[in-house]
Amino acid sequence: MVHKINKRAGKLLSEPQEFKRQRTQYEDLTADFKNNLVDFSKQFCHIYAVRLAELKETLIPRVTAKWDNVKILKLAELEDFEGQECVIIGTLYKHQKSKPSILQELSEDHQLTFPEPKSNYCSENDELFLEDEMLRVKLIVDVTELKNYVTGVVCAILGHKEKNGTFAIKKWCFPGCVSKSLSVQKTQSKGKLVFLSGLDLVNSFNSLSLSLLREWICGMAGDPTAQEDVTHVIRVIIAGNTVKTVTKTNTLIGHAEGKAQDTAIVNEVTVATKHMDEFLAEIAKCCCITLMPGQHDPTNAMLPQRPLHPCVLPLTSRYQSFKGATNPWIGKVAERVIMGSSGQPIEDLAKATGATDISSLEWLERTLLWKHMCPTAPDTLPANPYSERDPFIINHCPDIYFVGNTAKFETKLWKGEGNQVVRLICIPQFSSTCTAVTVDIESLDVGFVCFDTKFVGIERR
Repeated sequence: MVHKINKRAGKLLSEPQEFKRQRTQYEDLTADFKNNLVDFSKQFCHIYAVRLAELKETLIPRVTAKWDNVKILKLAELEDFEGQECVIIGTLYKHQKSKPSILQELSEDHQLTFPEPKSNYCSENDELFLEDEMLRVKLIVDVTELKNYVTGVVCAILGHKEKNGTFAIKKWCFPGCVSKSLSVQKTQSKGKLVFLSGLDLVNSFNSLSLSLLREWICGMAGDPTAQEDVTHVIRVIIAGNTVKTVTKTNTLIGHAEGKAQDTAIVNEVTVATKHMDEFLAEIAKCCCITLMPGQHDPTNAMLPQRPLHPCVLPLTSRYQSFKGATNPWIGKVAERVIMGSSGQPIEDLAKATGATDISSLEWLERTLLWKHMCPTAPDTLPANPYSERDPFIINHCPDIYFVGNTAKFETKLWKGEGNQVVRLICIPQFSSTCTAVTVDIESLDVGFVCFDTKFVGIERR
């Protein structure tokens, strides 16, 4: 894209100055999310089996290096080693009576209203278990420590079996982040990425903040210096909830008022989707876009969510600069591996633990160490019933790892013990914060641009 800018230099109008927007390589790495791996005739237990099998191969050498000469036992073998120190490997299961259950919902006859969504599933009666291919053993965990663990995490535990059949924990070991060689730590490519989420066009399409955002990305805002700077933006990545950030539910099933509510909701989404197409088409003329769906966007609900269909975006989908993506999404831009979600996995972790003192950024870091993007799927987070492999296992060490639709902007440069350097980012909802996040593709430095009409500014970290 060429930007032409008129400068005042002694004359009322000088010759236009041209700035060319940079172009970089783009690759989608979400082949494992394709539907040919999904068999809906299978039970969801298969995804736990393949998850355990794959991550167990990662854990065994880590356990051997960490706890030398300690026996690794299957749960069925614990009976013969009561009181002896050993290591067991399995998948955590957190028993919570408050968790949503489709069987419980179906058993409630004459139900006329939808159950209210819960902010967390925790109670004083929660219990933690470890299960392998055959058995399950109860773990002795302090109540205050339960908030650190969720269902679906594969781990190794050093400890011993008690006389009452429970397992006393001494130390934990998790799969850890994928190692990375020093030779691929740096990139020679230059440019910036812009991250957005939660645009909520149902309510904000006519807002001044959204207009300022569009003009800034398209190089039509600010002085010549600012316009030249924005030409370094090589791609805009939108992490879900572009249409809306909240789903309205019909609480009057079977009533005339309920049908009217349904019609109003459909019309609202239809109008907002058209606005989304117009908004993205303007940006696609000037800059490359990767669009991920979110929890409240018009696509499938089960993870991984499929890209919005081209028919939904007839104007935008004509441009080669536009790429629809899955949620979660993994891709490569200018030699940098980028991975993230529109927010559901991290939000569900918070619900499963009830830990208000643990930030979204910390949960992001923990999923790296657990080597899994969505550990609570399919227990409390809807996901496709994969049976051949678990596509949510993290097999790439990302350079940038993000989560969308958070309450506030947070970032951290995480460094692992295997030469990993990962930029963690919490992308705030634009509809409530008017904030876009920028990342320098070469240095991984992060900044944010605020489009609030009360304060418009740029800050770098």
